[in-house]
Amino acid sequence: MISSVVIVGGGTAGWMTATYLKAALGDRIEVTLVESKNVSTIGVGEATFSTVRHFFQFLGLAEHEWMPQCHASYKLAIRFEDWRAKGHYFYHPFERPRVVEGYSLADWWLHLRPSDRFDHDASVLAALCDAKSSPRHLDGTMFEQDFAAGQADPRRAAPPGQATQFPYAYHFDATLLARFLAEFGAKRGVRHVRDDVLDVRLDEDGNIRDVLTKENGELAGDLFVDCTGFRGLLLNQALGVPFVSYQDTLPNDSAVALRVPVDVAARGMRPCTTATAQDAGWIWTIPLLDRLGTGYVYASDYCSPEEAERTLREFVGPAAEDLTANHIRMRIGRSAQSWARNCVAIGLSSGFVEPLESTGIFFIQNGIEQLVRHLPGGRDDERLRDAYNRQVGRVMDGVREFLVLHYYAAARNDNQYWRDAKSRPLPDGLAERIEQWRTRLPDQDSVYPYFHGFEPYSYSAMLLGLGGLPTRSLPVLSKLDETAAVREFQLVRRQAESLTDRMPSQYAYLAHQHAATPGRFAS
Repeated sequence: MISSVVIVGGGTAGWMTATYLKAALGDRIEVTLVESKNVSTIGVGEATFSTVRHFFQFLGLAEHEWMPQCHASYKLAIRFEDWRAKGHYFYHPFERPRVVEGYSLADWWLHLRPSDRFDHDASVLAALCDAKSSPRHLDGTMFEQDFAAGQADPRRAAPPGQATQFPYAYHFDATLLARFLAEFGAKRGVRHVRDDVLDVRLDEDGNIRDVLTKENGELAGDLFVDCTGFRGLLLNQALGVPFVSYQDTLPNDSAVALRVPVDVAARGMRPCTTATAQDAGWIWTIPLLDRLGTGYVYASDYCSPEEAERTLREFVGPAAEDLTANHIRMRIGRSAQSWARNCVAIGLSSGFVEPLESTGIFFIQNGIEQLVRHLPGGRDDERLRDAYNRQVGRVMDGVREFLVLHYYAAARNDNQYWRDAKSRPLPDGLAERIEQWRTRLPDQDSVYPYFHGFEPYSYSAMLLGLGGLPTRSLPVLSKLDETAAVREFQLVRRQAESLTDRMPSQYAYLAHQHAATPGRFAS
């Protein structure tokens, strides 16, 4: 029976794992986390999925307890700039299209074309992002509560689907979150060892017996969690689990990042991650309370580190002067098994795809939750390990497929990088699915069939925004009464206008929540 866990590596992956295990299993399990004093975390300003709220809820943490400590902000969508053409943008929001007469507003939009902007026609979140609005009122209530069912004003009819699709995620400083969770975990019994691991030692059966540290000697446990990042010190190096590369379909293997101080009060905070297409990849912009996290994700076959850094600095402008750039080489793909023998890899050591849809924290959270669900009674419960590996592998393979679609379906075609994106090999099954989507939008039966965090509406939002893969409207809609669909599009627009008039700005809300005076968070 597993009674002790040793986590090697800190950062977001290590401390999310440690605190979740203690929250789930309490004193019934001993948790030790060992991390080097000399290894910094890769996180440069993280964006997340809306499901991350479950992690904080599981730990019993309210937003006001952790967000200020991590300079966190809200994320309602991802804003894609220049993927279709330079100057064009669209949103992938945390908002399912409403359903009218049994058909999604995405289908109705293809049929009716109320404007050339699907995101604004079918989503209230797009307008909130444009207006740099908060999803919460100053009293803490969410905007969804403004649309209470049964009220006479048609603008206040409940938006279908909103009740089950949580409308936002978060941005936060990954280093600050790890520090916050380290303090949180230590108070709840996590043993924190600051030391260098010199060796990973195996027993006669090939399981990990202990890790040898420089100052604290041997650290033994029943289960070891590898949170050593791209090194894969335990799983890949010590146990020899091979790595499966995604490089043939996702060539972006490098990044350069800057931490940009800004006057947040003056600039405002758009509540979304922005992904701006470039000649060899894309630049992320993540608004935090004290700065912008920004970086260029690129393919080294098309761009040198020097060119990438120059492009990023030009993109940021004068604020980038004298800032130190952080260059990162990314390992794109996943370990063949994320759980081998008595070792589980969580985070980058398990696998990683480029951060285009903010899946890094999602992979960590999924890996931790599945670890608890599949926790074996001993070292040799192979069925649980196999089930864990299938689930984790499918999640990453599914995300890979979704990200490949971003490049394949992007209308941008102005240089070799973007032209090559249309001719690279496609993951198994994606080519067939793309052919289906040419005649009808993705649905539950035509997307990647296993859980990977993205629903059919996300695929539709990308196809309609990227513009490089035309799809036709359903013929049956021409035989149906359009009145209700037209009315729903009008309702979305009225609700969006009403919300942007009444919601506070994101900066105003966060400053109020933190009992701050204007400008407190400016650098």
